[in-house]
Amino acid sequence: MITKKKNQHLNVACGESHSVVLLSDKTIQCWGDNDANQCDPVHLTFTDVIRVACGFKHSVALTLNGIIHCWGDNTSNQCDPIHLTFTNVIQIACGALHSVVLLTDGTIRCWGNNTWKQCDPVHLTLTNVIQVACGHSHSVVLLANGTVQCWGNNTNSHVHLTFMDVFQVVGSKYWSFDLLSNVTIQWCGNSQITITDAVQVDHGHIHSVALLSNGTVQCWGNSTFNQCDPVHKTFTDVIQIACGYTHSVVLLSNGTVRCWGDNMYNQCDPIHLTFTDVIQIACGVDHSVALLSNGTVRCWGGNNHNQCDPVHLTITNIMLPFCVLW
Repeated sequence: MITKKKNQHLNVACGESHSVVLLSDKTIQCWGDNDANQCDPVHLTFTDVIRVACGFKHSVALTLNGIIHCWGDNTSNQCDPIHLTFTNVIQIACGALHSVVLLTDGTIRCWGNNTWKQCDPVHLTLTNVIQVACGHSHSVVLLANGTVQCWGNNTNSHVHLTFMDVFQVVGSKYWSFDLLSNVTIQWCGNSQITITDAVQVDHGHIHSVALLSNGTVQCWGNSTFNQCDPVHKTFTDVIQIACGYTHSVVLLSNGTVRCWGDNMYNQCDPIHLTFTDVIQIACGVDHSVALLSNGTVRCWGGNNHNQCDPVHLTITNIMLPFCVLW
């Protein structure tokens, strides 16, 4: 059963076509698409990194002293150097073209693309924020009183901002989820879907997957590529889920992975489903990454930008997951 006090810290992050991992010595490694310097080797010299996050083509690292570093695409000021002077950051999140940080005083800062008011200055006056999350072009925060605030792209009608007793928020590409204290999901879209006993949610382009407390999964949305294949809903021992653009990946309690959906780029390559010691998974648009218990990674799928560069699969000291307070 989920606890409301702790959240597993992810040490592998994926952008559109690049991957970032946090190593045990608190440095980072990045590979894949570098057309916007999102894998700029200069930034791989950072030390004391404790969190990583990725936008479409930019990367963000949070260091132990509360300082952030951002590199990659800056066409929308999502790596605006003015905002890199903060010294009291405790959490980071990335949308497609914007970045959001939570400060120690419970306030937030947001910069980057503001076409949809996803960096609406009105919301930067909030003072009791305890968690931040981002969708493609919207921002979501969880407040200390258990309510949420959401702003930005409202194409799919974010209407559930009056929920009380929320303990986690998760940003999707076009919508958002609230995990309530009674462990239900409310989907903020054109219609409402209520699922009980949810402990994790993730999302692809236009499909979503929920992990339930009994180890099963629920999936809804577009299934053109069988990314919501009902056969895979029969799993009963799932412990983590991840979604790519049009594929879904789950990690089972025995350390193996299962994947279904679009396989055009071998992102559901059955060869990689034979791993038996996986402890964490992540997905980019069309590639998948698995962190193994020995601190190495495996990556498969689209490799047009070397996002599955075999050189990086020899890394042996990736930081293993740990839990942090929300």
